[in-house]
Amino acid sequence: MCVQDDDNSPMRPELHGVAPLSHLGVIRVQGEEAAKFLHGQLTQDFSLLGLGEARLAAFCSAKGRMLASFIGFKRTPDDIVLVCQRDLLAATLKRLTMFVMRAKVSLKDDSEAWSLWGLAGNAMDSLGITPSEPWKKWDLGESHVIGLYPADGVPRALWIAPTSAPKPDGTTLSTALWQWTDVRCGVTLISQAVSDAFVPQMLNYESVGGVNFKKGCYPGQEVVARSQFRGTLKRRGYLVHTASPVKAGDELFDASDLSQPCGLVALAATTPDGGYDAWVSLQVSAAESGHLQVGPNGSPVTVLPLPYPLLEDI
Repeated sequence: MCVQDDDNSPMRPELHGVAPLSHLGVIRVQGEEAAKFLHGQLTQDFSLLGLGEARLAAFCSAKGRMLASFIGFKRTPDDIVLVCQRDLLAATLKRLTMFVMRAKVSLKDDSEAWSLWGLAGNAMDSLGITPSEPWKKWDLGESHVIGLYPADGVPRALWIAPTSAPKPDGTTLSTALWQWTDVRCGVTLISQAVSDAFVPQMLNYESVGGVNFKKGCYPGQEVVARSQFRGTLKRRGYLVHTASPVKAGDELFDASDLSQPCGLVALAATTPDGGYDAWVSLQVSAAESGHLQVGPNGSPVTVLPLPYPLLEDI
C-alpha cells in the first residue's frame, strides 16, 4: 500500500454541469411534531435546525450501526425533507414509522413528487449561488439548493425541486460521474449493500457535520458517544484507488493477513482516467502500515489523502 501525495493526483475532467440523481429518494416528514420526532430518532438536532441550513444525519440501530443516512432540511417548521439512497427508502420508512406512536407527525415516500439534480462547478452561476460552506440552504421559490462538500476543490450542491419545475441550467453530467465526485468528497449516503455495517465515525460522520453530540437521546446514542469519547476509533473513512472493479459491500484485506477483512467499501465509482476510486471504512492500523488489496485475491489498493481534516485534527 502507498499513500498518494496531492501533487501527484491524476488529471481531472472539467466538472461543470448538472447530473440527474435518480438513485436518491425523498421521505417527507410533516406535522407539528415533525422536528421533535426526528430529533429523537436521528443523530442530528432537527429541533434547532434553521430554515437556511441542511444537515447530514444517520438513523442507527440500538447497536449504533447506521441503518440509513440522510441529507435533511426544513421547508417550513412543520415540513421536513429527508433525502436518502432510494434502495433503502422503503425499509427505512417502515422502520421509522414504527416509532411514530402518538406523535403528531406523518411520514411518506414522496420521491415521485421531487426532481433531484447534482450541481457542479459553474452550474450554480446562473442561480447567483456560491456554496462556500457545506449544508447551507437556499430557497428559490418551491425549489431548494443545498451546499455540499466539494470534490477536488470543485463546488457541489444538491438541487431538489417539484417535478413540475424545469431542469436546472447547465451541461448534463452523467450520474456515474456525479457518483465519482461523491466518492472524492468523502461524504457518503449509505446504501442497502452496507446498511447496518458502520458506526457513524467509521465513515467520518462526526467530522462532516453528521453527528450532534450535544443533543438528546436517539437509538444507538450511547454506542456512538462511547466510540467518540471513550477510546481511540479503530476504523475510519478513507479515500482509496484500485485498478480492478470494486463496489459497495466489497471487502479489503491486508496482504499480510488474509484470514479476515480489514475494511469495507461504502461507495465506489469508475474514475474518468481509469480504475476505480472508493470511499471505504478501514482499520487505521491497516491504512497506516498494511499492504491493501481488494478481496483475498484482488488488485492492490492505494490510500489517497483525505479530502478534509478529521475532527480530532481541527
